[in-house]
Amino acid sequence: MTFWEHLDELRSVLIKSLVAWLVASIAVFCFKEPLFDLIFRPLEQGQRLINIDVTAQFFTHVQVSLCVGFVIALPLMVAWLYGFVAPALYRNEKRYSVIFVLSSLILFAAGVALNYFLIFPLSFHMLSTYQVSNIVVNQISLTSYISLLLVLSIFLGLMFEIPVLTWLLAKLGILRREHLKCYRGHVFVAILIIAAVITPTGDPFTLLIVTLPIYLLYELSILIIPPK
Repeated sequence: MTFWEHLDELRSVLIKSLVAWLVASIAVFCFKEPLFDLIFRPLEQGQRLINIDVTAQFFTHVQVSLCVGFVIALPLMVAWLYGFVAPALYRNEKRYSVIFVLSSLILFAAGVALNYFLIFPLSFHMLSTYQVSNIVVNQISLTSYISLLLVLSIFLGLMFEIPVLTWLLAKLGILRREHLKCYRGHVFVAILIIAAVITPTGDPFTLLIVTLPIYLLYELSILIIPPK
């Protein structure tokens, strides 16, 4: 195939991916009730959110639908992109790329699940009940709630990509197992600080629950990198 033929094929892949994303987002948009029941489940009994912007609820619905639609369409998008790239790869490169993509998706989903079931409820409870003074009453807005949920979900999902990222850097010859072993202590302290920031509850048990999975992923990174 010529360069322009490759470019046309790539354009076709991108267009199909955008259409799949749009269709999935529209489908998600149509199921508002179960979607937001799931999103608002971390709220405590009787807790309510407020809205002061006339367009905020609609655009929040659109924003959430686009995010969830992207997640639903992502496997198809990755499959089409892989079909475009695969002819240029050697057999072992195809095997590694499949492992890399599947591992990335699984780990990202695990990070999002950890945030939804543990980190976000704890963080939201602490932050929504924190007061600098009794004369200041917390009234949590819808946009603030959704933003915190999305940001923490993306952050934890990316943090869970540590093993595949280190494996890729090792394959490229940028990183070695000895480097990771050497900076174990520094990394543990850094993870502890990050965990303290995203879970400001002051509870050592909660801090440990957040820190431990991320640090174990770092140790897994050391194991999967072959020694030089």
